Amino acid sequence: MSNWTVSLSAGVGTMLAITALALIGHHNQDYWLLMAAFGASCVLIFAVPDSPLAKARNVIAGHCLTAFVGVVFATFIPINALSLGIATGLAVMLMVLSKTVHPPAGANPLFIMLTGQGWAFLLFPVLTGAICLVLIGRSYHRIRTLWFA
Repeated sequence: MSNWTVSLSAGVGTMLAITALALIGHHNQDYWLLMAAFGASCVLIFAVPDSPLAKARNVIAGHCLTAFVGVVFATFIPINALSLGIATGLAVMLMVLSKTVHPPAGANPLFIMLTGQGWAFLLFPVLTGAICLVLIGRSYHRIRTLWFA
């Protein structure tokens, strides 16, 4: 495929995925299936879908693992420069150890700690949103392959 085709496909896939998450999770001016790191996840899922970093396991487990670290720190540890660094470093270390590296997920501990997210955040948007992104990405790539085959 040409660079233009890949670029257009990645942009359209990302637009569809983020729009779907926003529509599914929209309630009273709140978009409970969205978080900023999902925009970065879309870069991997739609622009380089064959990358190990874009695998379903990496997207879902990477986001969940790092978000868990962020919530634990936000709940039990005072937020300061050192705890932000330790939480993010620990989250990256755990992704590497578990072979679930997904770079956008590295933002999760920082976001969660700085905004004071709680345990419910792990389910909505993290787990549910990550699963939806993977399903939308897989569906999109299958349809695109059939359409342009």
